[in-house]
Formats: sequence, structure tokens, C-alpha cells
Amino acid sequence: MHLTMNLSLPRQPSTVTRARQILTTLLSLTDADEEVRGHLALLISEACANAVTHSETGSTIDVTIIVADDTCLLEVGNRGTAPDGAGLSARLPDPLTVGGRGLPFIAALADSATFVTGQSGQVVLHIRKSLAATPGPRT
Repeated sequence: MHLTMNLSLPRQPSTVTRARQILTTLLSLTDADEEVRGHLALLISEACANAVTHSETGSTIDVTIIVADDTCLLEVGNRGTAPDGAGLSARLPDPLTVGGRGLPFIAALADSATFVTGQSGQVVLHIRKSLAATPGPRT
């Protein structure tokens, strides 16, 4: 099965909910594991929330969802700047720091996540996650 959805959403908080609802609807058409669906919903929510927060005023949030075979690719783009270093690390900030946990959260849940420069100077976050269930702990 191959599903693709392209969205151009306003830079407002409701974009997070809309993107998550559309993703979960698309995933309901697949055999994706329920836990993986939950992880993907969290990933798109966090990526869109970051884009809404850090994009230029008056710009749009562009979201692409691609489900192909056993993989889901999420692309969230906005007009703004990538974080310093443009990489994602699962390292959390100091416990007393306000904010700064979104990108480590994405890095921890995704199979891969990277920033790239998109068209017209957009910053695009590519997130890839397998739809297969992750093996549980061994006993």
C-alpha cells in the first residue's frame, strides 16, 4: 500500500491537531501496530508544534505524509531557521531548563530524523519510522 498526503496549514496551534488527525486517519487504513501509530501521532504533533513556534509570522506549515510498504515518512516544513547544528540528539537539556525537549523526544522515538533545506529556503524536518511493531524486552 502506498499513501501520500500533502498539507499546507496555517501557522496556528490548531495545525498540530489537524495534522495529527489526518495522520491517524491514514494510518487506520494500514496494518501498522497500534503502539507505532501512537508514536507517529506524537512525532507529528511535536514536529508541527515546533514548526508553529519557530516559523516566520504569516507563513504556512507544510506537511507531507508518505506511507509506503512498512515505513512512514513525515516531512514538516516551515519558513524559519534550523536549530544550531541542524542535527537531532536524544540528549535532554538540564532538568531546570524550560523547553528544549521536543527535538530529543523526536530523536528518541523516530528511526531517523534530520533537518534539510527545502524549496524556497524552507527548513524541513524528515522523520522516518517503521510501521512494524518494535520487539519487547527479552525475558
